[in-house]
Amino acid sequence: MTAITTPYGFSSTASEVAHGIDLAGRRALVTGASSGLGAETARALAEAGAGVTLAVRDTAAGERVARDIAEATGNRDLLVARLDLADPASVAGLTGAWRGPLHMLVANAGVMASPERYTDQGWEWQFATNHLGHFALATGLHGALAAEGARVVVVSSSGHQLSPIVWDDIHFAFRGYDRWLAYGQSKTANVLFAVEATRRWADENITANAVMPGAIHTNLQRHIEGGSGRVPPELIKTVEQGAATSVFAATSPLLKGIGGRYFADCNEAEVLDRRGAPLQGVARYAVDPAGAQRLWALSEQMLADAG
Repeated sequence: MTAITTPYGFSSTASEVAHGIDLAGRRALVTGASSGLGAETARALAEAGAGVTLAVRDTAAGERVARDIAEATGNRDLLVARLDLADPASVAGLTGAWRGPLHMLVANAGVMASPERYTDQGWEWQFATNHLGHFALATGLHGALAAEGARVVVVSSSGHQLSPIVWDDIHFAFRGYDRWLAYGQSKTANVLFAVEATRRWADENITANAVMPGAIHTNLQRHIEGGSGRVPPELIKTVEQGAATSVFAATSPLLKGIGGRYFADCNEAEVLDRRGAPLQGVARYAVDPAGAQRLWALSEQMLADAG
């Protein structure tokens, strides 16, 4: 399997990677689009002509962003939908109300290193938000995605290298809670989802890829003292640069029919057996097909048990 390489890199922006691509007549759904990377991803897709639905917890903030995008791009085909990924009923409300095809689903929303917290179902908060909510969203919208073929983009992180899926104790029922291990396994789950979604849905012309946006100062770091932590200043991206890999994965002709992979700086990342340079590579356990199938089955069962 040949790794995908592109002319783009660390400094490329979302607008640059979408330049010349016509998305008129296509629909995108971007989660967490009320600020930061999600807002910039939505803006770049709208700039390229797509109709964009901003799925957000704070609809007032989402409406403000939608107005700003419309003013900046001239594209008025912008909708705002309420979505709380940690609440299965909220996800079901959005998927049940969806009408028409969906060509691009960007699973961008997330939480990082949050204090110990659990959903009403007993799920660890980061795993529930970052993985299970997006899993329920994508599977709930499967019919819309399959209508004309689609791309799913899952925003992961180099933080996936902090932890594989701890199958026997995902929700820290017995281990002492560690916010970074919880974050790490949720980001591993994001990559595994992309692997298995592509395998399951390839016959319907649906592909899914995971992306690492880079280190960016956004609201994601609100639980971290010092913002982006110990990342060297030269490795910090702007929001426009950080959204580039998501927009690339959602739009680039270079990825037609390509799925189940992990991209950073708009290029496919090296598969690693040991942690490498900061922010680089994807752990082999995160792209393991057997692990991906196991996670899918487990996620289906958890959602079924939640009723």
